[in-house]
This record gives sequence, structure tokens and C-alpha cells, in this order.
Amino acid sequence: MKLKTKNATTLLGLPLLALATAVPLLVKDAYTLHSLTMIIYFAYMASAWNFVCGYVGQMSLGHSVFAGVAGYATVLLFTGAGLSPWAGMLVGGGIAAILSTFIGYPTFKLKGPYFTLTTIAFAEIVRIWLENTDEFLGIPLKGAQGLVVPPSALGWQVFQFDGKQAYYYIALALLVVMLAATIFLERSRLGYYLKAIRGDRNGAEALGINPTRYSLAALAISAFMTGLGGAFYAQFFRYINPERNMGLDLSIDTAIMSIVGGQGTVLGPVLGALILHPLAELTRSYLGGRFLGLHLVIYGVVLIIAVLYFPKGVIVPIERWLQRSGKSKR
Repeated sequence: MKLKTKNATTLLGLPLLALATAVPLLVKDAYTLHSLTMIIYFAYMASAWNFVCGYVGQMSLGHSVFAGVAGYATVLLFTGAGLSPWAGMLVGGGIAAILSTFIGYPTFKLKGPYFTLTTIAFAEIVRIWLENTDEFLGIPLKGAQGLVVPPSALGWQVFQFDGKQAYYYIALALLVVMLAATIFLERSRLGYYLKAIRGDRNGAEALGINPTRYSLAALAISAFMTGLGGAFYAQFFRYINPERNMGLDLSIDTAIMSIVGGQGTVLGPVLGALILHPLAELTRSYLGGRFLGLHLVIYGVVLIIAVLYFPKGVIVPIERWLQRSGKSKR
């Protein structure tokens, strides 16, 4: 009897979670904790992207708009209205979810590259508008300059801490919630409907499943989660601007991490982030200054190898190994 995928996920996920929880107790270096926090952040964002794109089967490259809009909302509500960043994150996520319905309703009627290009267009429209708008309805946006989160008394209420450890654990908690939501999705009716839509849209319609309705529901949840990540990023760096927080790079990076790790799986996006973000940072640090562009070449070669040899993601051979190990113990 083969070990089920969900058991393989547990066998792989629980040790990773235990290790991630213990890391700040062993590592005190601020730079290392910062780098590890960013790995967790990208794992979270890739998982949020995977929530809709991995299960619905539509390639969105406009998810950065949800991160950016929620980040701006959180910062503006904190600086302008004194609203706690924690509440601001939820409001920002809600705004991102509402925005996703306006974007998703017309775009889900498109397929393939047309859908992808349309999501890019929506994200770029918002980014360019923000870059060229200093003020809107009396709200200071400061254009391309962006917004700074003013320093205040340190504490959980204002989401400002001394050191990186608290940010690390917040990012880890967000990732755990994201993975739990993904597991719930896989086992829910919505998850089964989305898999049916991904497998055969016309067949799903024939069975009475409304593809647009359920795809929009998945997109709204994904946008909300992405918004929480974008709000966290803004508070972590205490700064936000259109290019950095909602540029096309963010959408592409999260998509690549999910695809390389294994889209449509629980831990695939996490593994993709664990592999690709450190690779990008290390090659840029050690090669970017001495050999201009070489770090990008190496990164590209690794991506090509991953796609050629693991077309369904690096999670697949790991799950097979766990399945064989479980079978051999029986």
C-alpha cells in the first residue's frame, strides 16, 4: 500500500516546521535572521500564488498588485488614522480580495497567455498610476518616492520590534496559516471543484460547476493572503513604493518558486523558495560584483535544469522517495 501524499506532506513538513521554529534560538546574527525571514516570506507568497494558480490552472503574473495595494492600505491607515498595523493588514487583505473580483471577473473568461497578459496589464496600470500620483482625494501617496512607516515606541501593537526575531516568527506563523489553508482547500468541496475546472473546464460545466464563480472565490482568498504578505513586507522594511512592492519581479519570482517546487501541491512552493531565494542571493553576493550578469546566467541555468528534469516540481521525486520508504517499512 502506497504512502498517501498527505502523509508524505506530514513527514516532510513537520521536521521542517520544527527546524524553522528552533532556528532563531540557535542563530543570533541579524543578517542571517533577515535572510531567513525573506525565505519564509517568499515561501508564503509562492504558496498564496499557488492557492489559485496551482489549483485553478491559470497563470497569473499580476499578484503583485494585491501585495502592493494591501501594503499601501496598511501604511496609510497607520500613518493617517493611527490604526494598528495588525488591523490594517486585515483591512488591506480585504481590499485586495475585493480588487481581485473586479480583476478576475473579466479575466477568467480568457485562457492561456491572454489571461496572463491581462493580469500583468492590470497590475502595471495600478503600479504606473501610483508612481505618477503624489496625492489622491487628499491622501498622500508620494508617487515613486513611496511612503515611510514612521518609527514609534517598540511593541507588538505597532508592529515594530528591536531585532529580527519577532518578524521571523510572524512570517513563520503566516506561512503555517497559509499551508493549513492550502491543506483545507485540498480536502474541501471548493478544492475538488477547482481541480475539476483545471482538469476539464467544459466537463466541469457539464456537471453543474460554475468555473467563473469558484475561480473567483479561490482568487479572492489568494488575493487576501497575498495582501497579508504585502502588508507584512511593508511593516518589515518600514517602507513601501510602487516598484519595490508591486513590480512585475515579485509576481514572476513567486510564480517561478511555485512552479519549480511543484504547483498544485502543499509544500512545493515552500521548497521552491528554499532553493531559489538563497541561490539568487548567494550568486548575486559572490558573483554579481565581480562578473557582471553571471549570477543571472547561473540562476537561469538552474531554472532550465529544474524545469527539464522535474517538470512537475522538485517535490515529486521527494514524495516518491517518501512513498517508497513508507512501503519498504510495511
